[in-house]
Amino acid sequence: MTALDDAGRTARVMWTHFEPVHAVTYFHPRARTAYEAAGLRGFWRGYFAGRAAPLGPVDAAPVVGAFFNFAPHTVARALPAVWRLATPQEALRARLTGAVQALAELTYELPESHLVEAAGLLEAAAAEVEPAGRVLGAANAALPRGEYPLARLWQAATTLREHRGDGHVAALVAADLDPVETLAWRVALGMSPLNLLGRGWADEQWAAARARLTERGWLTADGEATEQGRARFEAIEDATDDAAARPWRTLGRDRTDRLRELLEPIARAAHALIPEGNPIGLPALQR
Repeated sequence: MTALDDAGRTARVMWTHFEPVHAVTYFHPRARTAYEAAGLRGFWRGYFAGRAAPLGPVDAAPVVGAFFNFAPHTVARALPAVWRLATPQEALRARLTGAVQALAELTYELPESHLVEAAGLLEAAAAEVEPAGRVLGAANAALPRGEYPLARLWQAATTLREHRGDGHVAALVAADLDPVETLAWRVALGMSPLNLLGRGWADEQWAAARARLTERGWLTADGEATEQGRARFEAIEDATDDAAARPWRTLGRDRTDRLRELLEPIARAAHALIPEGNPIGLPALQR
């Protein structure tokens, strides 16, 4: 195994530990309540406003590009209309408030020293993200540092998560996969189509995407994943890991291992909120 391979594997392991911390903003009821209190009623209003808010009061077009897997008309239903309900700053306050309240509920048994150390190490990793070419990662990295340990922890996890996501989108684009093809491939691997409701793709678009994957040799005529398709997509996953490896190479093995230990009980508690076959494609914690 090469040094880069080892760093890529570390990036994947750490993703399974910080992604659940970020994901409380989607799956914990306190996060939904915080968005509603800001005037963002309904899951998708909170989702689009909260996730797009670091970019400022943007319209749909940049978000179609950055979020990647939503049909353009779905994004256009939310943006820029949500900014009439809550400004980006109000959306940012709501998403952080909800995330901190969710994490407080999940970590109340952990000592403050545990949370302070975890936040500090995760911030050190997040400080090493490369902003060039990473729109959502860069926008989140530029946000002010939180005042409290859980706020710092969540924002660092979110910066790392969006940085990794930007790299994943780049790998998908380089492989000439479009959004609906990517989703159709995930379904072929076992993700429930029900978890992808709200992305906005029409039945004929799903069918056309499956046909294109079949033509490329990724799917059989019966819609089953082929070995060629699995190998090609694993290469995309490896490219994603390698592109996310710099923070962990810089943090170093000892501090990364310590951070993984600190994040594990937090991530396990947060992971319990995430539905099986979840739409973010998150596997179980890896070691």
